[in-house]
Amino acid sequence: MDFNVKKLASDAGVFFTRAVQYTEEKLGQAEKTELDAHLENLIARADCTKNWTEKIFRQTEVLLQPNPSARIEEFFYEKLDRKIPSRTTNAELLGQYMQDAAKEFGPGTPYGSTLITVGEFQKRLGGAEREFLHTSAINFLTPLRNFLEGDWKTISKERRLLENRRLDLDVCKARLKKAKSAEAKAAAAPDFQETRPRNYVLSASASALWSEEVDKAEHELRVAQTEFDRQAEVTRLLLEGISSTHVNHLRCLHEFVEAQAAYYIQCHKHMQDLQKELSSANGDTFPNAFAVNASTSGVSTGPSPLSIATLPGPSSPSRPPNPSNALESSTLKIEEVKPPATGTRKAKVLYDYDAADTSELSLLSDELITVYTVPGMDPDWLIGERGNQKGKVPVTYLELLS
Repeated sequence: MDFNVKKLASDAGVFFTRAVQYTEEKLGQAEKTELDAHLENLIARADCTKNWTEKIFRQTEVLLQPNPSARIEEFFYEKLDRKIPSRTTNAELLGQYMQDAAKEFGPGTPYGSTLITVGEFQKRLGGAEREFLHTSAINFLTPLRNFLEGDWKTISKERRLLENRRLDLDVCKARLKKAKSAEAKAAAAPDFQETRPRNYVLSASASALWSEEVDKAEHELRVAQTEFDRQAEVTRLLLEGISSTHVNHLRCLHEFVEAQAAYYIQCHKHMQDLQKELSSANGDTFPNAFAVNASTSGVSTGPSPLSIATLPGPSSPSRPPNPSNALESSTLKIEEVKPPATGTRKAKVLYDYDAADTSELSLLSDELITVYTVPGMDPDWLIGERGNQKGKVPVTYLELLS
């Protein structure tokens, strides 16, 4: 018990002297031993690595699991060293809902059978997402977490120890400086005219005591310097290991990108297969619903008729089908068409439209034109006039005003 009390008192004394030294350094009242430039650069590089690794780790967690409640749950499972339960992905849940709805609507109906097909592919997308999340967690998140919770904690511990050794070294330097100053004052020759012989003896004795104090302070300084140098070398070796950490994280980053690319390729393939199935199954009901314009690398100029019916919104509709266009061109000459005496109306253009040929009129969004129909025209088209320009225009691009 006595030993523990003495040790506690000694530790308290060391802590107090360190606190005094640190405070005086902050106030500019004490000298501070500076680390060498190489070690300072290593420390700055390590701090930069830690800060950015932490940000990348946190944001990757958000990317892989946007739900904060789920992330907190996974965090507690990890801290309790328990297996994280399997969680259904949103795509898998959507697919299951679609298939359940198909049972209610009737799997034999067009809508029900389509729900079953889309639901199955949604489940496949969910499975691909689950595999991507699992692979990314193992190959990317785990190494980053191991660095933050393992290697960085060791580096931080050794850096704190180095700071304590530096404070002890500076305390020893300050103590030696004070002892030498006191020794110099005690060794100064006394004035025998004003000083009694007894005081001279005391002065000589004090000089000897301060000389012993200087020797003791010099010994403590040598010990403190040795411990500081040893700890600086240990810290330097750990900080130089940051380069190996960068190499390891680079490899993990490549694996993450590969997993992400494989996931998106798999999703793209699933969606292409789904489009083919829906196109073959619903071709009679929704012609050209999934047609792809090869000249635009698979990107259509507007939504399909299916999307117009099911997804109303501000996007421009697709060009209306005009199977009789060749016939009309041969029998209907736009320049010879005259507006009827009655039946002309004003129309506001909703979307930009580029004419496909000389028989059509190009349109600009929000402009006003005059429209009318003539006998024998396709009901999806009208004759539009703007000044001295005239041509066929699609009805779906117009809002009839009067």
